[in-house]
Amino acid sequence: MHHYSGRRLSGTIHPSLQLQKRKGSLIEHTIIKLSTANLLFTSTHIILSRLIRVMIKDNENTMHTGHVRRRKGSNEVPGDVDQTTGTKLLAKDQNKYKSMLVRAYSTIWMIGGFIFVVYMGHLYIWAMIVIIQIFMAKELFNLLIKAHEEKQLPGFRLLNWHIFFTAMLFVYGRILSQRLVNTVTTDKFWYKLVGNLIKYHMVTCYFLYITGFVWFILSLKKKMYKYQFGQYAWTHMILIVVFTQSSFTVANIFEGIFWFLLPASLIVINDIAAYIFGFFFGKTPLIKLSPKKTWEGFIGASVSTIISAFVLANLFGRFQWLTCPRKDLSTGWLQCDPDPLFKPENFLLPEWFPCKEMQILPVQWHALGLGLFASIIAPFGGFFASGFKRAFNIKDFGDSIPGHGGMTDRMDCQMVMAVFAYIYHQSFIVAQSVSLGMILDQIVMNLSYEEQRELYSKLGQIIKDHQFGET
Repeated sequence: MHHYSGRRLSGTIHPSLQLQKRKGSLIEHTIIKLSTANLLFTSTHIILSRLIRVMIKDNENTMHTGHVRRRKGSNEVPGDVDQTTGTKLLAKDQNKYKSMLVRAYSTIWMIGGFIFVVYMGHLYIWAMIVIIQIFMAKELFNLLIKAHEEKQLPGFRLLNWHIFFTAMLFVYGRILSQRLVNTVTTDKFWYKLVGNLIKYHMVTCYFLYITGFVWFILSLKKKMYKYQFGQYAWTHMILIVVFTQSSFTVANIFEGIFWFLLPASLIVINDIAAYIFGFFFGKTPLIKLSPKKTWEGFIGASVSTIISAFVLANLFGRFQWLTCPRKDLSTGWLQCDPDPLFKPENFLLPEWFPCKEMQILPVQWHALGLGLFASIIAPFGGFFASGFKRAFNIKDFGDSIPGHGGMTDRMDCQMVMAVFAYIYHQSFIVAQSVSLGMILDQIVMNLSYEEQRELYSKLGQIIKDHQFGET
């Protein structure tokens, strides 16, 4: 495998007049696409809203009341019950279409918004991840809040957010520091400023954390110690289990949107396929932690996800916008020499196949590994979340997404998948040997502007001496 740094990237040079004209036409094209998308979403909104109202009315007229009780505050629709055994018939639930329509309505909006953000590029995807992390932190912070204790601790909630944003500054500073340097290399003032910020980044984050630590100690109150230490430990658990794992997503984004988009899409496909197969065919419960999960849904989703992985890898791998790594924080279009993983190869088929051969991207074989993990292992992130919610006796982490619950309910499997995608990419895709790009990255990150000029002059002299010796 070739290291990405050997590619020619256009994000670090000044755009030419031709590129500006190209961007102008691109903006016009984007406006047309946004207008069309807005019309489509508006029409879908009207149609689905009417369908939901009709289904609610029909359910109110036809629904019979049995002995099945709804949990207080739950928006679940109870299923039919076998009168002989008293168990739910998962595949014969006559009153589940209302929740299905609400869930489908939210899913369409989420997928549409996701496609738009991916189209906009790396920085917009990063911003989306940050917003999702903030929503997840808010939902999890609220789990252990006790109103009585909070009234006696004014400003204590700010401490949790102080620690959260300090962790965000540290993690993203480490991930994006080199790309920030590459963005400002052409401006001497900004280059020096950014260089100093990166140099003292770790010590800055450390003292911000120590400030929070001292803040916590000074805020301790008698008879409130247990609650305060519980909140402090809970905040750190959120940072480790939620924030750290989801931050791997950002590292995947800048290695190429492909390595973010494919794993995320596989989780979405697996979730939708499991819901559909379980909705229509589900009869056998899969795990006690999540009674609505069925073996039929799990198996059907696994097959669908693995097939989708192979197909989507071929589709996504043909767009440089998705496969080229982003070495800076600019928003321009990317052009690079495709990695061998994304160059088509002829694959011979068995003689009984109608076609003798077909073109396959080598990355498709890696996609099968991602699909296998997304279909078998990643769902355990959802099972973990289900057990977690049962421990706190709640149905959902929040209610920000109708039909789905909170943001954390949608991201449980994504976090597990993001970590695996990053580890897989670093272990099996990125070349581990020292390359020219790695050396240049270290030079730019660790040497001052004057030291780089001195190194450039010395390298030039060495090359001249070698050329003179050869002649």
